[in-house]
Amino acid sequence: MSPVSRGFHGRHRARGVDPGRVPPGQYVTTDFPVLSAGPTPRTPLESWTFSIRQAGETAKSWSWQQIRELPSEAVTADIHCVTKWTKLDTSWQAVSLDVLLGQVQHQARYVRAFCDGGYTANLPLADVTGGRAWLAYGYDGAPLQPEHGGPARLLVPHLYFWKSAKWVRGLELLAADEPGFWERYGYHNYGDPWREQRYSGD
Repeated sequence: MSPVSRGFHGRHRARGVDPGRVPPGQYVTTDFPVLSAGPTPRTPLESWTFSIRQAGETAKSWSWQQIRELPSEAVTADIHCVTKWTKLDTSWQAVSLDVLLGQVQHQARYVRAFCDGGYTANLPLADVTGGRAWLAYGYDGAPLQPEHGGPARLLVPHLYFWKSAKWVRGLELLAADEPGFWERYGYHNYGDPWREQRYSGD
């Protein structure tokens, strides 16, 4: 049996959608499919932390309460999964990664997200700064549920959704790029949905 769960029930194509919002090869769904490579981690909020690491050391760490006390944003974004579904106008409550990374002095060019369950995802620093990425803890007006990556996940909507790592616990600052979990299994290193960068040869 495949370790990847596929929790969606049919394809629902939205009518009247501007095709300019849907990348090539994608279909629009009203579902929110659940895909994961293994069991769903469930970390108690009292022991949950988010950390920024560099050179093997923790440069900055926040508790759940401290994250919730930071300035947050209501983010509306279209999301695009590598399995070809697109969900439009998703609604999130989130803290900009600019707020978090702005509290650490560094000269990194890349980050690698690390998560409960051993999952990692690599990203250029330019793709998680400048108002392009968030630490999301709310979805559609409610706390983000574990099956969707709660208590918190990355939200990087301009890239395929596997880069929006679920169950995220921090970012490692890197001078050079290092592939993450799915990238080591043949997914594209960058993952631009508009260029259909699904797999390493794309």
